[in-house]
Amino acid sequence: MQEKDITNAILKHLKSVPHCFCFKEHGGMYCTAGIPDIICCINGRFVAFEVKQPSGKLTKLQKITMRRIQSAKGKAYKVTSVKDVISILDDLKESPYE
Repeated sequence: MQEKDITNAILKHLKSVPHCFCFKEHGGMYCTAGIPDIICCINGRFVAFEVKQPSGKLTKLQKITMRRIQSAKGKAYKVTSVKDVISILDDLKESPYE
């Protein structure tokens, strides 16, 4: 499955999640490099997903950007499937806000 197909499947799922606003970051010359593929606000939490194929690796810039999101008390994850996202959302329901 291509990264684009995984991203579309994740977006489809997220659009069915209550209290979730999400969009695909398309990148380009006017966007900040390293921003994760999918940006969400879920129940008042900032959550970002970098979508990769199962064998895909984060670039150095993606790792730095994800750390910056996390240091700002947002959540940022590398995901490879809708199953990964579902698991993360389940964990977020259980964990308190920081």
